[in-house]
Amino acid sequence: QKCAFQDADGHDLHAWHLLAWTEDRAVPALAGYLRVLDPGRKYAEPSIGRVLTVPPHRGIGLGRTLMVEGIARAGQVWPGRPIRIAAQQQLEAFYASLGFRTISAPYDEDGILHVDMLIDAAA
Repeated sequence: QKCAFQDADGHDLHAWHLLAWTEDRAVPALAGYLRVLDPGRKYAEPSIGRVLTVPPHRGIGLGRTLMVEGIARAGQVWPGRPIRIAAQQQLEAFYASLGFRTISAPYDEDGILHVDMLIDAAA
């Protein structure tokens, strides 16, 4: 992404970080990432954000795997609680396929259209 600002929002110390590593090299490298924030940190609900896959690992389902794992882990800690995300609008259908529904109009964040989405209860 071509965001002009650092991603330093002060929430990392209050988050779970889920990392996917590749083992196809002598030195493991990051292949994907997401973070789960506690309820009340950014939203009233637990939230998932900063979802990414490194370009060489895109198109193989890693983003879906990360999201499924993030939703499952949130569900273990906060059973029955909804989870909120701020999704890039271009990925709205992807998140909808995981059970999220759009709850906001599109808005601009760092020059990228986003929508807020909610999954009704963590499994």
